[in-house]
Amino acid sequence: MTSTASTAFSSLPLTTALLDNLESLGYKEMTTIQAQSLPSVLEGRDLIAQAKTGSGKTAAFGIGILAKLNPAWFAVQALVLCPTRELADQVANELRRLARATGNVKVLVLTGGSPMRPQIASLEHGAHIVVGTPGRVRDHLGRATLDLSKVETLVLDEADRMTDMGFYDEIAGIVSACPKRRQTLLFSATYPDDIRRATDSFLADPVEVTVEAQHDNSQIEQLFFEIGFDERTSAVARLLGHYKPVSAIAFCNTKVQCRELVEELQAKGFSAMALYGELEQKERDEILVLFSNRSCSVLVATDVAARGLDIPNLEAVINVDVSKDTEVHIHRIGRTGRGAEQGLALSLCAPNEKKWVKLIEEYQKAPVEWFDLKSLDDNEYGVDPAPMMTLVISGGKKDKLRPGDLLGALTGDAGLSKEQVGKINVFEFQTYVAIDRRVAYDAFERLSKNNPLGGDFGAIKGRNFKMRFIES
Repeated sequence: MTSTASTAFSSLPLTTALLDNLESLGYKEMTTIQAQSLPSVLEGRDLIAQAKTGSGKTAAFGIGILAKLNPAWFAVQALVLCPTRELADQVANELRRLARATGNVKVLVLTGGSPMRPQIASLEHGAHIVVGTPGRVRDHLGRATLDLSKVETLVLDEADRMTDMGFYDEIAGIVSACPKRRQTLLFSATYPDDIRRATDSFLADPVEVTVEAQHDNSQIEQLFFEIGFDERTSAVARLLGHYKPVSAIAFCNTKVQCRELVEELQAKGFSAMALYGELEQKERDEILVLFSNRSCSVLVATDVAARGLDIPNLEAVINVDVSKDTEVHIHRIGRTGRGAEQGLALSLCAPNEKKWVKLIEEYQKAPVEWFDLKSLDDNEYGVDPAPMMTLVISGGKKDKLRPGDLLGALTGDAGLSKEQVGKINVFEFQTYVAIDRRVAYDAFERLSKNNPLGGDFGAIKGRNFKMRFIES
């Protein structure tokens, strides 16, 4: 295991421009995974790093990629494989931020759920770094629209999730399309023997780094509640009513349970949506937009569907069932309490699940804290709606719409302040804008009034677009 006495980025052999950019981005000290892996990465060594989402691993491999990248050479010099489209987008955005000091670095995302043609056109113009999901990257290799023969750095991010999701054959095919002489960096939250055996041939004499998958108890308050077998749904509602998180993920073990819980929560007035494996990409995208922009307060999800999600400022995680896999439990609760935020993890436990709680206690080397559900307020004051509403506009990147155009229309014609406009997500054909719920309908009316077509049309940049609110 490699470690360094200093946790300052200036202790690394990086250019002044890269160090200045890290400082401007607020990267003061290296996280544990960065301090333990970056010296080896910068020496060109292969790496196996066990670290969870939120540990700073993107910067660990991102700095390694950028330190040796040549912006004047238009070839794919680095490839990052991720399990999901959401994680690929997050990684690409972080790499673009890190690359600001390096000049004209082009980072391209290749994921499913997006049309092939624009991706092929972008590849024809050249890219330095490709971030993609295994299925879509393999599609491009099959069509000969992607050339990986110049790759110097290959990153497998969340390797355990990619193999769990059945991507092993695609990954093996992609690895064989890369040069034999390359640097391979493998990041995985867990590294069981089957993945070790499967990925062994991808790596040459790797350095191994492990960052303990524990959580700082002072940052995540973890509470367990014993319930009867038929009390789960009412217990979730009671927890939500008492703690009133603005954003919470409730984890269920099955998609059927997800659907049923969402129906019952919605009937009680909660703003809740279900996320599970079989959803179409468009539906999945929409649900995640509504949840991350605070138009929906509760996301009810299975573990598979939530893989690769990184939702900032998540106030609470609710384990509707105790997971049989201790590491899954640790990952679930680790989604709250990120950075300097305080997190809350609430777990419901029926009598037959006590044995799984014992395993959690052994893993954490500490007893869990039990609380009585009946001691919580039974919230007679109604349910707070989600703070934002989402306006969906039938226009996107193909119409050359940009976030600035929408912000201009909303703070101009619609009379909103900047603070009343939340996240703006521009997709290929549609745009989603979060607006403060208290003023949303007034803003919509003003936009329609200034439009000759009226009704559900609004004017942006002098053009008319169909608009509607999505109710979560």
